[in-house]
Amino acid sequence: MGGGVTRLYSNLTPTLSSMSPLPLQPVEDKLDPVFCQAQKGSPLCPPDPAELLQQCEEALRDRPPRFHRKFTELSDGDGSTSSPIRVMQWNILAQALGEGLDSFVQCPMEAISWSRRKYLILEEILTYRPHILCLQEVDHYYDTFQPILAGLGYSSNFCPKPWSPCLGVEGNNGPDGCALFYDQSRFEFLDSMNMRLSAMRIPTNQVAVVTMLRCRSTGRCLCVAVTHLKARSGWEWFRSAQGSDLLRNLQNLVQKHPTGLTGDPGATYIPLLICGDFNAIPTEEVYQRFAGSPLGLESAYKKLSQDGLTEPEYTTWKIRPTGECCSTLDYIWYSQDSLRVDAVLHMPTEEQIGPNRLPSFSYPSDHLSLVCDLSFKENE
Repeated sequence: MGGGVTRLYSNLTPTLSSMSPLPLQPVEDKLDPVFCQAQKGSPLCPPDPAELLQQCEEALRDRPPRFHRKFTELSDGDGSTSSPIRVMQWNILAQALGEGLDSFVQCPMEAISWSRRKYLILEEILTYRPHILCLQEVDHYYDTFQPILAGLGYSSNFCPKPWSPCLGVEGNNGPDGCALFYDQSRFEFLDSMNMRLSAMRIPTNQVAVVTMLRCRSTGRCLCVAVTHLKARSGWEWFRSAQGSDLLRNLQNLVQKHPTGLTGDPGATYIPLLICGDFNAIPTEEVYQRFAGSPLGLESAYKKLSQDGLTEPEYTTWKIRPTGECCSTLDYIWYSQDSLRVDAVLHMPTEEQIGPNRLPSFSYPSDHLSLVCDLSFKENE
């Protein structure tokens, strides 16, 4: 496995060394030691994502087959102004939590090891190559995901939780948090902010990353947010308050910017894309708040249902000491007046997931990635 690691990082090293460092908060200046086994004398050229994917697959050649998921292509009869924007939403499972606190009783510890999981996570990202990537439970941002994805042309922002549970696990890699990545060849950066969510005006441990982007091909703007709401049963009211706080802040943000920024003179506000692990099933109040928001939000994955009104049966499936949990907690919300859904990636079947559920040797997280293609609607 070491040879594949060396080639993967060595291909990225020239690109990384030529980029200006991002204004990150102070952290230990230490990259993942395995990825840092870079070879000298690499050619000065951008890495090929297809080649990097092949190297990940080579490093994982002893694992069971990966999930094969298909896209459903959609046609609403609305025109679009550009090629679709691919969006991925994914709670990747913090390494410290997977090893320490989450207790996946049917998953062998070897399958949760970082030496395997990092390749599985990168493989998933490289397979779908999203233009916008929204991640939760990221505790290897600085040593792995930021440098590797920067080498592939992504810019990013990261917001750790103020009191991350990862810090209570021995040998942790720092706090987990939310990360937002975007393809710099597709989008121009306009503005970004990290947000600590409040409940009843009291700051909480949950956060959001909000980034304003301009599409280079259309000139139209998009406000993207990624968040991770409070977990566990009994905290429904808390999640509802956090969701209301996020919606209120996003509404103030998009209405504060001049509408001319959208590239659409008829727009009243900048289109929104909100991705996250809401830890809430569709019947919860926080889901209803988003569905009924005056911002005109719709959930992309409802497009997979026959009636267009139903979420998938599950986005997470795991077995803990307390029992089996199969629920829909993750969502991609979008402004339905300005954006259209062109394609949605299906969930793997129960047979593919297997009797021991997630995570596993085939899949690195207890949450499944959500991937969809979106386009700006034509100006009327």
